[in-house]
Amino acid sequence: MSTSLSRPRRRTGLVVAVVAPLLLLPVLVPLRDRLNLASDVALFLVVVVASALVGGLVPALVAAFLCATVLNFFFTAPFHEFAVRDGNNVVALVAFVVVAVMVAWVVDLAARRAKAAAAAAEIEAADRLRTALLAAVGHDLRTPLAAAKASVSGLRSPGLVLPAEDRDELLATADRSLDRLTGLVENLLDMSRLQVGAMPVHLRPVALGDVLARALDDLGVAPRGVLLDVPDDLPDVLADAGLLERVLVNLVANSQRFSPPGRPALVSAAVMGAGIELLVIDHGPGIAATDEERIFLPFQRLGDTDTTTGIGLGLALARGLTEAMGGTLLPRETPGGGLTMALTLPVSQEVGP
Repeated sequence: MSTSLSRPRRRTGLVVAVVAPLLLLPVLVPLRDRLNLASDVALFLVVVVASALVGGLVPALVAAFLCATVLNFFFTAPFHEFAVRDGNNVVALVAFVVVAVMVAWVVDLAARRAKAAAAAAEIEAADRLRTALLAAVGHDLRTPLAAAKASVSGLRSPGLVLPAEDRDELLATADRSLDRLTGLVENLLDMSRLQVGAMPVHLRPVALGDVLARALDDLGVAPRGVLLDVPDDLPDVLADAGLLERVLVNLVANSQRFSPPGRPALVSAAVMGAGIELLVIDHGPGIAATDEERIFLPFQRLGDTDTTTGIGLGLALARGLTEAMGGTLLPRETPGGGLTMALTLPVSQEVGP
């Protein structure tokens, strides 16, 4: 008989079905003169319900059979015989068996429906994710690819003589577009690895300042494009240098995107207890308190009206990579308006040579 419950739960349900009636016996037999059969039936029905809730249909049927047998042998006259003298007791026992079987069937049916609903919700979530991914790929990946293609096609056009400045501009456009395309594809691949638990993480002592410098170089941040307040004597953090660089790139890029002109993003760091807290601060529009967790969902671009800036994976990927390294990433409101991303990583306990 198929069932929607796991094997350990079915085994536990069988244990309840067999042991519970035996435990009730020494309690109820001395009270046989004070409790009527209706009370005994109600108590044994609880055993059947418990067996059904724990183990499903089969344990509940076993409990119903054992409880009916115990009721007949110990609680209906003549005692200690498989016979029933009073017709009312026959009705009570038959009703007990019918109700017990119905309860077992209803509980098992509810478990099957719950499993089917969970499967349907999983499929619906996968469909939503697939739709969002297709929408993102349909525009955000195609845009830099089209720009690179147009630039290269212009450079290869036969009979078209371009001034050196125009050729350099086309090459620069192609280079920027391909860099964007590479970043988007890497984010998609890393997110898929995180979701299936296949992201390799190599934790070791890492100098936060060095990783931050590489991240800013990757972004091509102009002088004063980001303000830094990172002490030189910070202890090393325990992290994967490559993954931490990806986290910082995504956080700083997101902060720059929303920073108003003349108010660059600020990156600060300080020791907080057994960890180091790095803050990426902007003075942009910020987010509503109700959206603080939504911004970490894939394909979310809350308040971002520039649809060519990415596919909404930056913060989702940043949190996933951070948690894979044993850290935390939380949003805060910037005093005076804006968003602050607080990245916390444990301090390395290894002492350098």
